[in-house]
Amino acid sequence: MKQVQPMRPKVYKRPPKLFNPYSISTALRILQSEAMSHTFVRHLIFQSNDLGKEATLILTFDGDMKGLYQDFFPVVWRVSTFGETGPYRMHATYTSQLAVSKLQVVDGNIVDAETAVKINYGQKTILTEVNDVFHFSPPHAGTSGVLQAMNATGAIQDIAIGFMTPGDLMPKPALCFKEVGDSSNVTAEFTPILRAYITSDYQETEILRGAIDTPAIWEHDLASLSESTTLNLHRDPATGQYTITQA
Repeated sequence: MKQVQPMRPKVYKRPPKLFNPYSISTALRILQSEAMSHTFVRHLIFQSNDLGKEATLILTFDGDMKGLYQDFFPVVWRVSTFGETGPYRMHATYTSQLAVSKLQVVDGNIVDAETAVKINYGQKTILTEVNDVFHFSPPHAGTSGVLQAMNATGAIQDIAIGFMTPGDLMPKPALCFKEVGDSSNVTAEFTPILRAYITSDYQETEILRGAIDTPAIWEHDLASLSESTTLNLHRDPATGQYTITQA
């Protein structure tokens, strides 16, 4: 008796999206992790004990991204100095609840957010201005898989993609889109790949105009970490090199 082979289902690949060079949108395309489909919180503790030399640790979301330092710029999130001797500790809390903000920028530093709105993937908000008061519309359905913010103020604006932190009214900016034109969109998918550097050249909320000229000593996608993670900062006395390892 002839055996009948079961039919295999056909798999249809979705055709790739084509880039439109004439689009007025300012676009940021970063791969979205599956773990970001729900809101999560990450508590990070960076600590040292008898480091051997005073050092300043900075945290920023400046992973390799198309358009980095051209269309958008990373913002320094946290800065903390660890002393030569004794114990030191820095706390940092991230949540995956994203937000869009209209920025006030002075001398390359973000001094405040004039207004902001929480936003999720697949949503769009519109920034308007009436009588010198800026306002983001309540997010409504937009393009699946991305978040969008349209500038409809009639003038160029600085807009940031950031995230909410417990107890703060305004979000922490992670990426700054400088001089977004009227009727233009910021379109973004954001993966929270955090990098740590040892350098004393920057301060919190500073907009990075170019790559940090020292290599990162630690990099991690926060979505893949546990809710609470403790990290030890070490310095090799023979080489002077710094490393970060999970406690």
